[in-house]
Amino acid sequence: MDERIIAACDGASKGNPGPAAWAWVVADAQGRPQRWEAGPLGTATNNIAELTALLELLRSTDPAVPVEVRMDSQYAMNAVTKWLPGWKRNGWKTSAGKPVANRELVVGIDQLMGGRSVSFRHVPAHQVDGDPLNALADQAASEVAVSQEAAGTAHGATALPVPAPARSTKSGAGGAAGGGAGTGAARTSRPGGTIRARFAGRCHCGKPYAAKDMIAKNPNGWGHPECRAAAA
Repeated sequence: MDERIIAACDGASKGNPGPAAWAWVVADAQGRPQRWEAGPLGTATNNIAELTALLELLRSTDPAVPVEVRMDSQYAMNAVTKWLPGWKRNGWKTSAGKPVANRELVVGIDQLMGGRSVSFRHVPAHQVDGDPLNALADQAASEVAVSQEAAGTAHGATALPVPAPARSTKSGAGGAAGGGAGTGAARTSRPGGTIRARFAGRCHCGKPYAAKDMIAKNPNGWGHPECRAAAA
């Protein structure tokens, strides 16, 4: 039996609310990715996607083995590590007396955490020096939010998701600007020759990308960064 599981989970919502998905990646005790899974949520908020990702991760891991969960969502982490005890004492009401949002998901996570060793580690999102497992989960959630089709090891995937090039923490680039005519892409560039899409589109691989996703130029137009070197 492994001494410890290292895992990352993430959620994505293209619009918040909008097309959403959850994803997790499980690694061995040395941090080597072993398996991953991502699932669609239809239209949902980012918070729902983040909590669902954690719920699905806990469902998919052995409760007898300690697990370290890496997340970039402060909301989801705080919900289950800081706010949950108070919510339970207050009858699932916030300190302001309002019903706890996404209660069903939080209750499910609380039940799955009972009697097992779960530790949490917050990691920065979309950074060059960020956590590689979180980057994999982020990419998987983003892709499935667009496709709305479940993916992962259990669905026959033989390779890991390929994260888009992350932005540098030292970059002074601003937000997305208006795109050039006919490209549907923003002018703000990122490391690796990628830019942020202004509009949704379709890569030559046949899969779509959403507005604000990172895309790259290829001989056939614009598409996923990982497809720019692939044959049309």
